[in-house]
Amino acid sequence: MPTANDVLPAANALPIVVVPVGVDEESLDACLAALESTTPAATRVWLADDAQCGPRGHAIIERWLGRTALQAHYTRRQRSVGEVAHLDEVLGACGDADVVVLASDTVPLPGWLARLSGCLHADGAIASATPWSNAGEAASFPRIGEINALPAERERLARAAAAMPGAAPELPTALTHAVLLRGSARQRAGGLDAASYGSWYAALIDLSLRLSGLGWRNVLCETAFVARSGEGTPADGDLDVIAARWPTWHARVAHFLMEDPLRDTRARLEVLLATIGPPDVQGDLFA
Repeated sequence: MPTANDVLPAANALPIVVVPVGVDEESLDACLAALESTTPAATRVWLADDAQCGPRGHAIIERWLGRTALQAHYTRRQRSVGEVAHLDEVLGACGDADVVVLASDTVPLPGWLARLSGCLHADGAIASATPWSNAGEAASFPRIGEINALPAERERLARAAAAMPGAAPELPTALTHAVLLRGSARQRAGGLDAASYGSWYAALIDLSLRLSGLGWRNVLCETAFVARSGEGTPADGDLDVIAARWPTWHARVAHFLMEDPLRDTRARLEVLLATIGPPDVQGDLFA
């Protein structure tokens, strides 16, 4: 089990990547393959299984662990304690380390982790940094609030995102496809509320709002992109709890989606995607 403890930072200076293992084996396989190809060697990765993975999924994990260049670990509970309680336990074990929670049905694009880390460290007031996604609600690209198609030209899109200015605009909340959480901020906010919520989707909204109330920022990392086949979803009753605890939440999100303060930011990314040149192959030769 891991413990707390683009010039690319050293792998041990990058955040811990936590992947809560799900039941979708094909998506998990694709996620691990993308993680391997887009993440610096020796990055700390924790595959955390709340008794969800079946025999085929376990075989996929074992095969991947046997060949990965990442500093990867796999843990499995004998009995499920629930999505939020399990993730809170995992985050607690990471202490005050910065942690990325990466959904197991995602495909991170090249450069994603270093750019998320750079975004977080550029401003000490940032508590959470969320990358773009094709299915990222407020952080969706190219259309906000929609489940867009998976990007076809992933390497090109990653290079276009890398050319963005990195202004870290505010989001109403962090989002579940991938989020980098500042460890000290997470600890100060008291971690996840496993007693009130059944889903990571709702628990992350609640954590984001508590962080915001303490003066921290939840931002979009406009230089990183993590693709996903679908959005996260709340458990039954979770949104009722959110509405009771945070009465202005639904109106705030609706206003954000209607006003679309990221319209110009997305338009800039679309222009870069359409005009970005080929990769600097010669630069790679001399790297």
